Amino acid sequence: MPGDQVSDAQNPNCPLCGRPITPEARQSLHHLVPKLKGGKGGPVVRLHQICHNEIHATLTEAELARDYDTPEKLRAHPRLARFIRWVVKRPPEFHSKTPGRRRAR
Repeated sequence: MPGDQVSDAQNPNCPLCGRPITPEARQSLHHLVPKLKGGKGGPVVRLHQICHNEIHATLTEAELARDYDTPEKLRAHPRLARFIRWVVKRPPEFHSKTPGRRRAR
């Protein structure tokens, strides 16, 4: 379950998948409310790059701003929940290309 893993001070846990974010892991900052939707200067979270890519492949900027502005809400999205179940079985440094745009336009 995301968030249940214990992390040390050097390796915080990813708020989406719960795996440690090690120095070797590709990572990025995610604005909980997209900058283009009023989130400039708002809260950000550090995520694995693969987790960040999956969020943006799944949800539009408007959906993120309106309905998915917390890690808890993101984890509850059905497609992201399936992704999390898959990615937690991989090591923290794991990265692969996110296959194409999967969200409907």
